[in-house]
Amino acid sequence: MTEQNLDDIDFLSEDDDGIVEGSREENRKFEHYRFVADKGQTMLRIDKFLSVRIEGISRNRIQQAADADCILVNGQPVKSSYKVKPLDVISIVMDRPRRELEIIPEDIPLDIVYEDDVLMVINKPAGMVVHPGHGNYTGTLVNAVAYHLNRDDIRDMDDPRLGLVHRIDKDTSGLLLVAKTPEAKTNLCGQFFRKETKRMYAALVWGNPAGDHGTIEGNIGRDPNDRMRMRVFPDGDHGKPAVTHYSVLERFGYVTFVQCRLETGRTHQIRVHMKQIGHPLFNDERYGGNEILRGTRFAKYKQFVFNCFALCPRQCLHAQTLGFVHPNTGEELYFESDIPEDMQSVIDKWRAYGSVAR
Repeated sequence: MTEQNLDDIDFLSEDDDGIVEGSREENRKFEHYRFVADKGQTMLRIDKFLSVRIEGISRNRIQQAADADCILVNGQPVKSSYKVKPLDVISIVMDRPRRELEIIPEDIPLDIVYEDDVLMVINKPAGMVVHPGHGNYTGTLVNAVAYHLNRDDIRDMDDPRLGLVHRIDKDTSGLLLVAKTPEAKTNLCGQFFRKETKRMYAALVWGNPAGDHGTIEGNIGRDPNDRMRMRVFPDGDHGKPAVTHYSVLERFGYVTFVQCRLETGRTHQIRVHMKQIGHPLFNDERYGGNEILRGTRFAKYKQFVFNCFALCPRQCLHAQTLGFVHPNTGEELYFESDIPEDMQSVIDKWRAYGSVAR
C-alpha cells in the first residue's frame, strides 16, 4: 500500500475551503487504508492501534475520522474507543477515490512581503487555496511556493522545504508564514503552539456589538450535521478550546468594523466565534452572513446590501498583521498588510451610508 499522510485526507483537513462541494457520489465509500490484526493481537484501542501504523498521524486525527464514520472494523463503523481483536479487518474509507497528492511547481505570482534564507512572509489574495486537496490539486499557494523555490521533488505538502507554519481559508486574504528549512519550521511552529506570535485580523461583521471590546471562548469542532462547517461546543464536550479577542474599530449602524486577535488557531475560528455571539462575518456564505441580517425592509436598502455583496463576494476577513521572533537571529519581526481593495470598498460604502443615515 502506498504511504500517505492521513492529514492529507479531506475530513481531517485543517482548511476545508479547498473541497469541491456537490461533487461526491452519495453514500459510496472508497477504501484508502486496510489493516488485518494478527492472530495474537491483544485487545487495544483502535486509535492507539492505528497511530503506530500510519506515519505522521495523531490520535486526535484518528478520533475525528472515527467520529465521521470513516473507520470500519469488519465492514462496520466503530468509535475510537473500540478494542481491536485478533484478525479484525480495519479499513479507513472516504467518499472519494484515493489519489496521491503531488506538489507540482507552477509559475503563479506571489506577493512576497519578506524573504530570507529560512522563511517567507506572503500576502495571500482571497480566492487562493493554500494547499492541494480534493478538487484543488493545482493553482494553490504551495504550488506557487514550490516554483519560487525551484523545487520539483516535493511529494508531501507538509515537507519541511515547503513548511506551511499556519493556514488561512481560501476566501480569507492576508499574511502567511512559510518556513524554508526543517529547523525554522520547528522553531516557528513552536512559537505558534506557545501562543507567542502576534496575529490580528480585520473583519466586517453584521450587527452592533454591545461593547467596544470582548472575548469569545468556546470549544470549536466539526459540526456533526455538516462536515463543511465548524461549530462551538460546550466545554469538555467536543472540539478544542478556542479564544478570540475583538475590538470595535468603527460602527456603521447595521454592520461593524472590528479587529480580532487570536489566542488559538482553530479552523474557521473567527467566523465561528463571531457567529456564536450573533455577529456573523459580512457575506460569509458558510455561516449565514450572506443574508441581510440587520437593517430596513426598504428595497433601496436591500439593493445597497446586494451591491456590497457583489463588491466583495466572500467573507470580509483579512489577516492583517503577523509578528514573530526570527528563528535564527532572535529579532522580533512584525508585518502589516493593507486591507484589500474588495473589502475596503465595502467598508467605504458602509461608512458613507452610515453618515447619510445619521
